[in-house]
Amino acid sequence: MSDVAEHEGEQDTRSAEERLRDRRDAAYRHARVLSRPGFGDSVRARLAWLQEAAPEVYDLDERADMYGDRIVEALEERVAGLLGQEAAAFFPTGTMAQQVALRCWAGRTGTPTVALHGLSHPEVHERDAFSLVSGLRPLRLTSESRLPSAAEVRDFEEPFGTLMLELPLRDAGFLLPTWEELTELVGAAREREAVVHFDGARLWESTEHFGRPLEEIAGLADTVYVSFYKSLDGFGGAALAGPRALVEEAKAWRHRYGGMIFQQFPTVLSALIGLDRELPRLPEYVRHARVVAAALRDGFAAAGVPWARIHPEVPHIHQFQLWLPYDAPVLAETAVRQAEETGTFLLPAGWQPGGPGLAFTEVTVRSAGLEWTADDVKEAAADFAARLVGGGGR
Repeated sequence: MSDVAEHEGEQDTRSAEERLRDRRDAAYRHARVLSRPGFGDSVRARLAWLQEAAPEVYDLDERADMYGDRIVEALEERVAGLLGQEAAAFFPTGTMAQQVALRCWAGRTGTPTVALHGLSHPEVHERDAFSLVSGLRPLRLTSESRLPSAAEVRDFEEPFGTLMLELPLRDAGFLLPTWEELTELVGAAREREAVVHFDGARLWESTEHFGRPLEEIAGLADTVYVSFYKSLDGFGGAALAGPRALVEEAKAWRHRYGGMIFQQFPTVLSALIGLDRELPRLPEYVRHARVVAAALRDGFAAAGVPWARIHPEVPHIHQFQLWLPYDAPVLAETAVRQAEETGTFLLPAGWQPGGPGLAFTEVTVRSAGLEWTADDVKEAAADFAARLVGGGGR
């Protein structure tokens, strides 16, 4: 009996969400897309990519790392230089890096309170790790889908030792402040004698929006966390950059938190490759994301969709939100059906409900998206809209 036949009954009992997920994965594999990050590839493909690219970024005849030396130190020095900071420490996860950074600042400021946005990653996606694991006390400046203001920082009714700013704020639509707003936010924290930490998981791609180099942006903060996989296509990992004394203390806490891993060279190699290959291309991705966003808006409008919104209207990075007036399951089914029937997967990311008859998805533009013209996007949007109407709409 074939494997398919043997498991046919099990497959029939899968939920509608599971069946749609499997269809989406199968369609995505060979479809034309706006973004094809490496993490979606097979293990074989990822290993082949590493083997092909690694000799370009590091001497592979050097001894491998042990507990954070050699190639790990090379990456740390590279990141510190890029961010204009005295030193940097490699961490296996951003969750760990930020808890350690804020724990170190709590010891220096004498208070565990951290002012942040209610939609920031630690508040939404980390199961209260700040308070439960690290003894920190988060204070929400606001939970609205916008960035906090300097006035909110300056006039907040409780004292705090650290201001944490997520740049960009992903769950609000990958939002960045203007340069003037950012300097005012930092200045407001300084007025309160608070230190400033940047959650810069996607800080790499902020240069186009701010019109400033990375070291100038990062230089506004006392410490900065950056990710190696969200935009740079690495296997994982993060770095914390800041004053040398604090980074040395952070390394001690990294050990206590279980982050002193025996060997990390595959992940570090992938990060070095990302810094060489992807980092220089991020401004181009951001510029083309704005072309794609405008074409999506025009395409849905021309197709007669009653309401569609790109948020923000001009994307701040190479990722943005698309909102449509349909229920999330309808949009998810339509996206997969379009890919199955045309080979074009315009909107492969998941859809989240935003209210009755309203949902949004995240759109990302990377190297694969550079091949799309504005007319390509408009045509795909018109086809998507036609399938919505044909499928019964809301």
